Amino acid sequence: MSELKAKHRAMWAQGDYAALAREVIPELGASLVEACDLRPGQRVLDVAAGTGNAAIPAALTGADVVASDLTPELLKAGQAVAAQRGAHLNWEVADAEAMPFKDAEFDVVMSCVGVMFAPNHQAAADELVRVTRSGGTIALLNWTPEGFIGQMFATMKPYAPPPPPGAQPPPRWGDPDHVKALFGDRVEDFTATHRTVRIDRFKTPEEFRDYFKAFYGPTIAVYRNIADAPERVAELDEALAALARSHLGEEGMDWEYLLVTARKI
Repeated sequence: MSELKAKHRAMWAQGDYAALAREVIPELGASLVEACDLRPGQRVLDVAAGTGNAAIPAALTGADVVASDLTPELLKAGQAVAAQRGAHLNWEVADAEAMPFKDAEFDVVMSCVGVMFAPNHQAAADELVRVTRSGGTIALLNWTPEGFIGQMFATMKPYAPPPPPGAQPPPRWGDPDHVKALFGDRVEDFTATHRTVRIDRFKTPEEFRDYFKAFYGPTIAVYRNIADAPERVAELDEALAALARSHLGEEGMDWEYLLVTARKI
C-alpha cells in the first residue's frame, strides 16, 4: 500500500465514523438506495462504503451487495451494524482507485459520500464505470462545494497539511459538470439533483465543532496537524464554530448534497 493510501486509511480509522453515520446522517444511505430503484437479486457494489450507510439498506431490499472500503476498521464496525439490522452482505477491503473486481461485474455501483474522498478523481471514476455492466446504474451522493460540508473543508484547508501532488478536493464530486466530465461519453441518462438533508443533532455551534473534533477522521487529522500551535487550534476552533453559527437555526442545519445517477452505455 502506498504511503498516501496508508495515510487515508489511518485518517478514516480515527474517531468514530460509525457513530457519526448513525447519529448525524443516517438517512443519506436510504436516499441513495431509493434513487437506485434496487430489485432483489441484483448485484450491487457500494464503493467507499464506510460502515454501510448505503450498503446495509441496499442489502435489506434483497439485493446481493458487496460493501468495499479502504479502511478495515470501518468495515468491521459496519458488520456489527448489519448484524443488528438483520442485513446479509459481503464486506471487502478495496481501494476505490484500483478495485479487485471484474469488468462489468455489477448491475448497480453506488457510493454515499465515499468515493469523493479518493484523491485521484479520474482513476476512481474509471473504476466505477469499469465494474458496472452495460446498461447498469451508477449512483452517487456527494457533498457539494457550496454546501455546509464543502464550506467546512474550505475552512479547514489552511490548517491541513499540503495535499499530495495530483490530489483533488473531495467536494468537487458535488459539482455536476465535474462528475459529468469524469464519466464522459461512457454513460447516458446522466441526472444530477441538488438536495439537502436536515441535521438537528446539534443545538449549538460549539457542540457541532466538538463532535466533529472527536468523531470525524478528516477533522481529527487537521487538528493533529496543528496540535503544537495552540493559537492555530484556537483560530480553527472559532472558524468552525462561526461556520456552524452561520447555518444553525432553530430547527437545525441544512447540508446540501448532489445526487447523481447515470446508466453505463
